[in-house]
Amino acid sequence: MEEESTTIIMTSLSTLSPSHLTSLTHTILSISHHHRRRLTSVLSSPTLFSLTLRHLLSLSLPQKTLLIATHLLSLLHPLLLHRNHHHSLPSSAAFMKLRDLDAVVLLLFLCETHQLDPDVLEASADNWREILGAMCSDTMLNSISGLWTCDAGILMPYIETLVRCKRFVDIMGGYNHLRRLRGEKEGYEIPAARAAVVALRAVEVSNATGLNSGEVECVICKEEMSEGRDVCEMPCQHLFHWKCILPWLSKRNTCPFCRFQLPTDDVFSEIQRLWEILVKTTELHVTHVLSNT
Repeated sequence: MEEESTTIIMTSLSTLSPSHLTSLTHTILSISHHHRRRLTSVLSSPTLFSLTLRHLLSLSLPQKTLLIATHLLSLLHPLLLHRNHHHSLPSSAAFMKLRDLDAVVLLLFLCETHQLDPDVLEASADNWREILGAMCSDTMLNSISGLWTCDAGILMPYIETLVRCKRFVDIMGGYNHLRRLRGEKEGYEIPAARAAVVALRAVEVSNATGLNSGEVECVICKEEMSEGRDVCEMPCQHLFHWKCILPWLSKRNTCPFCRFQLPTDDVFSEIQRLWEILVKTTELHVTHVLSNT
């Protein structure tokens, strides 16, 4: 599963144009520096470290899973956004509070430390800050070796983090498991993100839109769209009456005609939506390569 995830991400990256790849690399480098600064701040301040560790210890396992899932979502968005495609419209689920960011970078570093040297955390928690601080310094010194000046040196840690976070979310049950924890039934539908709904375009029905008056109907109410009236245009270019589509999107995030998915504010639904886009991109790329060989 981990190798499959890596392949999907790598293939998706290979479909980016040079300009988009460069832009993505710069974005990832900026995000990486920000996360390193937060981790350094936590480890260098006894007070901040104590507060962050206390926050982590107060979280249940499902809450920790949600924390890592939100972090994963924030890392997936740059990859989709730099494709310059309507599928990657952001939602508020991608943003984290500073306290949660500090908690997740510390949690991931604890997991990484445990994986590299399981015995090091056997020491008293009172000594963790000094131990982790030394390990963090060594990691940063080792990375400043010229490797980070090339795209591969920037992208590989990013890919590894994406895969690690997705593996954890999948292992801990991910989307379907947490739906069951919330008592939701199969076939549960989620509303579209408010930001995505607000961003929808209003277009006037006319011959210029490619619609002849009286020939197109709203598939929700089954009534014809009147020429000269404003209607809602979804990113998939299907049109609906505003009075019909707004109640629809308040309950589900799909186009009533083609099932195109708008972003949602549900973290696990967003991860699933974005991952499906990556998988589809991979399949299309492989098909294109095979057809040209």
